[in-house]
Amino acid sequence: MGATRAQKEIYFIKLKELIVKYPSIFLVNVDNVGSNQMHQIRGSLRGKGIVLMGKNTMVRRALRSILSESPQFERLLPHVKGNIGFVFTSGDLKDVRDIIIANKVAAPARAGAFAPKDVFVPSGNTGMEPGKTSFFQALGIPTKIARGTIEIVSDVQVVTAGSRVGSSEATLLNMLNISPFTYGMTVVQIFDSGNVFSPSVLDIEEKELVERFLSGIKSIACISLALQYPTIVSAVHSLVNSYKNLIAVSLATEYSFEGSEKAKAYLDNPEAFAVAAPVGTESSGAAAPAEESKAEEKAEEKEESDDDMGFGLFD
Repeated sequence: MGATRAQKEIYFIKLKELIVKYPSIFLVNVDNVGSNQMHQIRGSLRGKGIVLMGKNTMVRRALRSILSESPQFERLLPHVKGNIGFVFTSGDLKDVRDIIIANKVAAPARAGAFAPKDVFVPSGNTGMEPGKTSFFQALGIPTKIARGTIEIVSDVQVVTAGSRVGSSEATLLNMLNISPFTYGMTVVQIFDSGNVFSPSVLDIEEKELVERFLSGIKSIACISLALQYPTIVSAVHSLVNSYKNLIAVSLATEYSFEGSEKAKAYLDNPEAFAVAAPVGTESSGAAAPAEESKAEEKAEEKEESDDDMGFGLFD
């Protein structure tokens, strides 16, 4: 039974209020999310976000009703498909995203369901009686009988990610008490300040963004200089290059200005600009052997005075 006209009006009003109040919206997929799990997610988001669910037709109609006032929300319409919902927030997008996807519930494999990941049956003793060997043989799982029970010889992949789970695979996994899948709310798209982008954007580090930005600036500066088309990023390089050209002209002519005078003076008398530090280093290096020779002379004089003591060898 569909929603009544009054319920739809209430939903439209609530959606408009949330859109005005919160600048960011998470489009989330709620496949296989039960009511109890949804209640837990709402509780974890309390104070940080508001969850709003609704049928896709009603959501699209509500969004279209506000396009005249807020045309940027038209970008959300292509993503309103499947079992989706909204999470409205004004908090940090990365933190809210982590809260949304943190609530996971282990689930058994169901026949006909799409597998979100590869599933392996580990090697080892299953504790099952030999009469159930047919299940393993049907799936091509190598087994042997050990101490009256079935033992799997090696790890075997029974389900491939993205494929449907077969009835035999589901039965076997349930018999082995293996719940290979986890279900929870997943983020499909993010709407923020009029832009829609993938949640993977939140995983980009700030350092990487700065590096990409600087790389773009360098590329623009190179292109601007090559085309001789001035831009903000190339203006500094153009000024520096022009200043170098002025100095070169000044050095080649008799024209002189404050910036080129020092360069001319250096070319006329480079010895005058020799740094005193190397000289000091050499002098200090030369002084060290001199001090060592003086110390050796004093030591020799001391040894001679100690040996003589005013007496001969046979006195």
